[in-house]
Amino acid sequence: MGGHRRIKMADLKRLLENLGLHEVQTYIQSGNVLFESEHDVSLLGQQIQQEIQAVFGFDVPVILRTAAELDRLIENSPFAVMPGLNVAFLAAKPTQEAVHELVSYDAGDDKFSISDMDIYVLYQGDVRKSLLTTNFFEKKLKVSLTVRNWNTIITLATLSKKNKDI
Repeated sequence: MGGHRRIKMADLKRLLENLGLHEVQTYIQSGNVLFESEHDVSLLGQQIQQEIQAVFGFDVPVILRTAAELDRLIENSPFAVMPGLNVAFLAAKPTQEAVHELVSYDAGDDKFSISDMDIYVLYQGDVRKSLLTTNFFEKKLKVSLTVRNWNTIITLATLSKKNKDI
């Protein structure tokens, strides 16, 4: 959550704890939060989004993934782990038509692979010069998303396992 819509992670953690979530832990200042909950994931995402709007005064998409989903994502990567590997987490499942149009796009040297509600993106050069931007994917798929690099994904998956061992 960058730019003018910034939330301090301590404030976000407090908001989530006030919603009744347990073992809330933030990771770096980019909206990564681990927590335990018995709530339905789709309803919980909406509830968190509404609470952020009410408390902080702006709307941001809330995209949740379970620990099991992160593990599957890591296991199923179509690309070798290397610098430039990122994953775009989609807020909702895109239409088949949008996916078909996206898959037919020539990204040049960069590569991507869509899998259900995630897009693996492998940047071959400077990410800032790539055509495969967050804005590009959102326009093509008509779905909000957030991107994390592979190291962040591995760290979040590792932290989720450590929390289960406590």
